[in-house]
Amino acid sequence: MRLYVLTAELQAALSSENADVRLLAGPLGDAATWKALKQDLQGYDGEAVCIYSKATGLVLGQNALKRLKSVLTESGAAMVYSDLYQVKAGVCKPHRLIEYAEGSVRDDFDFGSLWCFQTKWLKGAAARVQSWRFAAWYQVRLDLGGKRIFHLPELLYTEEEQDVRKSGEKQFDYVNPRNREVQIEMEQVCTDYLKSINAWLPAPTAKWPMTQLSGAVEASVVIPVRNRVSTIADAVRSALAQQTSFAFNVLVVDNFSDDGTSQILDQLAAQDQRLCVIRPRRNDLGIGGCWNEAVSSPSCGRFVVQLDSDDLYETPATLQKIVDAFYASGAPMVIGSYTMTDFDKNVLPPGLIDHKEWTSENGRNNALRINGLGAPRAFVRDFLLQHPLPNTSYGEDYAMGLRVSREYDICRIYESLYLCRRWAGNSDADLSDDKINANNRYKDSLRSIEIEARRQLNLPNLAGLMD
Repeated sequence: MRLYVLTAELQAALSSENADVRLLAGPLGDAATWKALKQDLQGYDGEAVCIYSKATGLVLGQNALKRLKSVLTESGAAMVYSDLYQVKAGVCKPHRLIEYAEGSVRDDFDFGSLWCFQTKWLKGAAARVQSWRFAAWYQVRLDLGGKRIFHLPELLYTEEEQDVRKSGEKQFDYVNPRNREVQIEMEQVCTDYLKSINAWLPAPTAKWPMTQLSGAVEASVVIPVRNRVSTIADAVRSALAQQTSFAFNVLVVDNFSDDGTSQILDQLAAQDQRLCVIRPRRNDLGIGGCWNEAVSSPSCGRFVVQLDSDDLYETPATLQKIVDAFYASGAPMVIGSYTMTDFDKNVLPPGLIDHKEWTSENGRNNALRINGLGAPRAFVRDFLLQHPLPNTSYGEDYAMGLRVSREYDICRIYESLYLCRRWAGNSDADLSDDKINANNRYKDSLRSIEIEARRQLNLPNLAGLMD
């Protein structure tokens, strides 16, 4: 067994593990590292190769390398990864991972840090790596994914984790504008991969017929809420303060609140008839289900615009800009940009989140690589009547973004329209590993569905080429 590590300290510490321990030439995102790895593997005829991708301490469990190699051989996989123990701030806890699926094409998939490869597949993948500075490992694992990546749910090693931030502090790393160079490379790798599996789509040309829209008013702001007594009034007032050239209303779907939120909504509705409070009869609704209640309401407007119950529109011009964008673009979905703030509207890093990784030419493909599409999100009501949102409280908006972009462009507004307030009461402020895994597994399933749907769209084109 050959094991590659990043530091001489780890090389020395692991030299007694009955393995040929060698140093990697550099970071795994750099193509030069893989070129050097390929050269180092020339003449190596062992069946398996392991890579440990962190510079921090590694403690191998009993027979860990032997177990990885055994599973690699018996499963016939190109790569095996396992669960692990993580030490954070001196506390050691199990860190469970999820299965790799066809839709696991996002560039931040968590494989842990110790990976085992069939040597022949690793050599081949390393030989195909292009001249990337950041995206080489991403290309390698997408390459190997087509030959099967296997998750072993056993705790085989312990590592030190130095990033001790809460989940809510990490979740926007992927759209940090400072990482733009990384994003560009990752997009190219993802695009090439989607083409290789016949799931890439050219830029859309279809437009939504904006002269045939149904709705009681021009636009509705939709706010699903459950137990947000400290923020709901701010959100509703932010929506009602919009200044527009058209009639609009605010549809708040009160999903069985029992903390005083309902009483606040009733008081606000008594003061402004544009506020409609919808109280579903069903008690099984997630956020997506609440949206469906609003969209099917007789009070719903031609366009529906999102506002979370603890966020704010940045200015009174937000709604007008969104509706204008619908008519100018002919797109059935519009997404703006937002600014990260604390509860008191002080800007937090990274500040503006504008999702400039979206382009009209390739956004629908790049959407499969990332974990979200931005805010505020807005839709043509009739599209949602045809394609209701999934009844979930996570990923329902991403599911609709993928569904829209399969056929249509999504219009983007790159100026800040929305304040995303981060505070201790956010539902995603500090998620457990189990919840993070459930969320990631769900979005991977959405991507799997979408990849197959796009393949089906491409089948007639393939048939035409073969005739």
